[in-house]
Amino acid sequence: MEQQFIRTISEHQAIIHRVCRVYRDTPEDREDLFQEVIYQLWKAFPSFREQSRITTWMYRIALSTAMAKYRKKSAAVRTTTLDGVEVPTSTSPQAHYKQELLHRAIATLSDAEKAVITLYLDDYHYEEIAHITGMTANHVGVKLNRIKQKLIHQLNPQDHET
Repeated sequence: MEQQFIRTISEHQAIIHRVCRVYRDTPEDREDLFQEVIYQLWKAFPSFREQSRITTWMYRIALSTAMAKYRKKSAAVRTTTLDGVEVPTSTSPQAHYKQELLHRAIATLSDAEKAVITLYLDDYHYEEIAHITGMTANHVGVKLNRIKQKLIHQLNPQDHET
């Protein structure tokens, strides 16, 4: 079981890093959260019954851990668009800067909003996001539209001035 766990974490550790990046600002805090998520995954691993994808299960535990552990405190992003905000994936300095701006904007969202947008940016479908977060797929769609509008407003404030 230990080897299977290590292999699973090795194959899918980017999920944990994405969650840590969204929920914590400093490298030290991200590392602490990463270790806590690994610990929680290890504790829960024997009870994983493959009723969902392993990545769905990992996201659920990582997000729960991030929200619970840091509730009192205030990941390479895949290519996608947020209805008007391009999310770059190249490694150029300009692309890195835009990604950093996006991460900062996401950091201002509520914990639930962070969870939804993180999963969306990682190409999860509404139904999968709903399953992981405990929302309905309809609510995920509504929430995503609101989140996108918030992010667009933060990243392009000059477009929204009157």
